[in-house]
Amino acid sequence: MTSPDMARAQDFRFTNVEINGNQRIEAATILNFAEIARGETVTGGQLNDAFVRLQNSGLFESVTLTPRGNTLVIDVVEFPTINQVSIEGNRRLNDDQLLSVLQSAPRQVFTPETAEADAAAIIEAYQLSGRLAATVEPRIIRRSENRVDVVFEVTEGAVVENERISFVGNRVFSDRRLRRELATKQAGIFRQIIRADTFIEDRVAFDRQLLTDFYQARGYVDFQVLSVTPELSRERDAVFLTFNLREGQQFRFGQVTASSDLSEVDIDGYIAAIDVDPGEVYSPAKVDRTITRLERLALAQGLNFIRVTPRVTRNDAAGTLDLDFVVERGPRVFVERIDIEGNATTLDRVIRRQFDTVEGDPFNPREIREAAERIRALGFFSVADVNTRSGSTEDSVIVDVDVEEQPTGSLSFGGSFSPDDGFGLIVSLTERNFLGRGQTVSLNFDGTSGDQNLSFRFVEPSFLARDVSFSFSVGTVSSNNSNREFDIDRTFLDIGVGFPVSENGRLSLSAGYFSEELSDLDPVNSSPILFRETGKESGARIGYAYTFDTRRTGLNPNAGVLLRFDQTLQSPLGDNTLLFTEATAIAQTRVFNEEVLLRAALEGGAITAIGDASSRVTDRYFLSRRQMRGFASNGIGPRDREAGNEDALGGNKYVVARFEAEFPLGLPEEYGIEFGAFLDIGTVWDLDDTAGAGGVEVDDDFILRSAAGVSVFWDTAIGPLRFNFSRALRKEDYDDVSNFDFTVSTRF
Repeated sequence: MTSPDMARAQDFRFTNVEINGNQRIEAATILNFAEIARGETVTGGQLNDAFVRLQNSGLFESVTLTPRGNTLVIDVVEFPTINQVSIEGNRRLNDDQLLSVLQSAPRQVFTPETAEADAAAIIEAYQLSGRLAATVEPRIIRRSENRVDVVFEVTEGAVVENERISFVGNRVFSDRRLRRELATKQAGIFRQIIRADTFIEDRVAFDRQLLTDFYQARGYVDFQVLSVTPELSRERDAVFLTFNLREGQQFRFGQVTASSDLSEVDIDGYIAAIDVDPGEVYSPAKVDRTITRLERLALAQGLNFIRVTPRVTRNDAAGTLDLDFVVERGPRVFVERIDIEGNATTLDRVIRRQFDTVEGDPFNPREIREAAERIRALGFFSVADVNTRSGSTEDSVIVDVDVEEQPTGSLSFGGSFSPDDGFGLIVSLTERNFLGRGQTVSLNFDGTSGDQNLSFRFVEPSFLARDVSFSFSVGTVSSNNSNREFDIDRTFLDIGVGFPVSENGRLSLSAGYFSEELSDLDPVNSSPILFRETGKESGARIGYAYTFDTRRTGLNPNAGVLLRFDQTLQSPLGDNTLLFTEATAIAQTRVFNEEVLLRAALEGGAITAIGDASSRVTDRYFLSRRQMRGFASNGIGPRDREAGNEDALGGNKYVVARFEAEFPLGLPEEYGIEFGAFLDIGTVWDLDDTAGAGGVEVDDDFILRSAAGVSVFWDTAIGPLRFNFSRALRKEDYDDVSNFDFTVSTRF
């Protein structure tokens, strides 16, 4: 490439311009870039500027400008056209994955700059998969008619694994506990399969925020991640990641009150609404929930533009933070409109209903942030950004929602095993955003050698545009196993609605139809009680359920409670009306610096016959291995011992208490193995008909059983495995015990 440096000291006047070498690009286009008109005086500097404009146009491989008397000769060599683009040497990432990140494409003009940018994009794609040593070399193969084939030669290199993740400066929480909070994981024995243990720089940045959230939720307001140091091994196939932390001291709530200068605010009502007690561990989440509660109280009182601002007084010596929630009037700003972009499939209304605010409402930044969290929690979008900008007037704002869709359907294959039923297959087809309406549709099959379950379920989470869920399910169940010497075939259809009744409480109403048949009894060995219950029965049922759950929404991040109470009235097309009453209470907490999880559960149920009704074996309670470990499914409770089959008959009442702990035992965390211990106590009792074989009365008294054991939890690449080793501590001679079982679930 040459430039007319020798012409800079003189002026030129060209009456003719001669252009050579152009094949695809019109001469007029070249003259437009040169900006040199015929007959006008041109300085040497202007001629040099014309050369720079042509060279920077990105259209030419080389440019030469040569003055020849009154003629300016422009010689150009055009960049070639791309004939095809190919990638060689790639095995871990296929061609489709890599071609999608390239700018170079057939029939486009080739430039070295674009090829280099494409090579960098391929390298970045490999780095995101943990291959930091990947290199890419772009090459061209010349073809006829000024065409080239572009070939990117890839050397993938080895996966760079997180060989070790360690922490410096942590005094309260162990390395093991902190590693559990990170998105980045240590390489384990399944390092060739699990991708979370590869080093990805963007994931480490996310880990910094996860650690900050973890500590601040536990009162460490001064916590900082000072630095994160990744060190490559000598072989460049592993990273040793070190987080340098400053924990600071833990703070608790001191004096908590509310105040206001507004005459229309009754501050006593706001103080009563504060659900934070002095002495509790400080948490930003507790403060946010209190602010939300107080601002909603103001709206309920008809007060608009009210803002609640926490004023914090720090007492380092006592380790407390005094809070004064100041109720004040905020700026009079309205929401002009809510703009939604990027939702190619999801309907606008699915996103809009996540907002408590509509166009024309007072603008509340906290409500907008909460709506943004709800949009992200839907799981429909890979990106969900909610921002505000000024509206058409000074007192208005526009809320912009930018989303990127992601797949919401899944096809799952699972496996199960139990000593009673053997191996089973679980297949589930689920779409969580059906037709972009936010609805869930699922089809499930669960089958073993003895049991087959097939069901369909539909859920509308916002029925009639309200915070009301509507569900519809239909299915069929066929069972001839699980320690039973008879067949049960059941078909059901259920509909239900659910709605919140408090911050953590929810009420559900249900109605349905059922049809079930008891058949194929052994004519010689089955209990006469069962023979009196054979046949088909169908009818309707209605019920309600109340659930109170703080495991995810409670103020304590280490503890939670689940309470459930439900009743169902079942009325067949005869006179056999039954009332089912069931209750469950579960509490869990973490102790010893969150290294040990403790869980306790109590559940029970009772069937009440109305009038002369009596329960059938298809109605009564049987404890499964999940409910009562140490015993086989249907292994305890009333049993007709005089019958040849010694049939388990179930009971009208049951109660079970389960206590368990999960804890590490010092194994390397990358193995994914933890241990547990459990104690289960429970029983099934009470029959309406106790006249068994040979006229002998069946014992249906309340007799407690108990079992204890240990568990091994193994988080593997094929799913979480749980092995239970148990021993019955208290049992009856006729009970069926089970000293070992395990469960496995996987998804492909």
